[in-house]
Amino acid sequence: MSSVEIGKKVPDFELPATGDQTIKLSALKGKNVVLYFYPKDSTPGCTKEGQAFRDDYNKFKHANTVVLGVSRDSVKSHENFKAKQEFPFELLSDKDEELCNLFDVVKMKNMYGKQVRGIERSTFLIDAKGVLRQEWRKVKVDGHAAEVLAAAKELNK
Repeated sequence: MSSVEIGKKVPDFELPATGDQTIKLSALKGKNVVLYFYPKDSTPGCTKEGQAFRDDYNKFKHANTVVLGVSRDSVKSHENFKAKQEFPFELLSDKDEELCNLFDVVKMKNMYGKQVRGIERSTFLIDAKGVLRQEWRKVKVDGHAAEVLAAAKELNK
C-alpha cells in the first residue's frame, strides 16, 4: 500500500475496534473522520490526548465528524483504556500496522536511550467524501484536539 496524500482519496480500510466492531472507512461516507494515531494505551500523553478528544466529542459530533483513535494495542487493551477514560469514540487495533503503514506513522524513536520502532503521534482529517484534507505530524498534545475541531468545522462551510 502506498501512503496517503492530501487532496487524494484515502484507500478503504477495515480494522477491529472497541465495542466488538469492525470499522470500515467506506461505511463512514457522508461524515468527516478524524483518525488520530497514538503510541500506547494508558500512557500519560496518550491518555491526555484521548481526554481532549473526549471532552470535545459533542462538538465534533455537531461538526458531522467521527473521531477514531488508532494504535497497535489489542482490542482488549483498547476496551480497558476506553472504559477507564470514558471515551465516547471507538479505538482501532492495528496490530499488523496496515493502517500505520498506509499513513506512514511508524518511525524510529528514542526511548530511554534506545532506538525503538513506534507510532509517531499523528492526526489525519478525512472529509465526508473520503478525501484526506489535513494532517498533523509530530503532534504536541496541548491544544491539538481544538485545532483539529476547528479544521473539521471548516470542512462543513
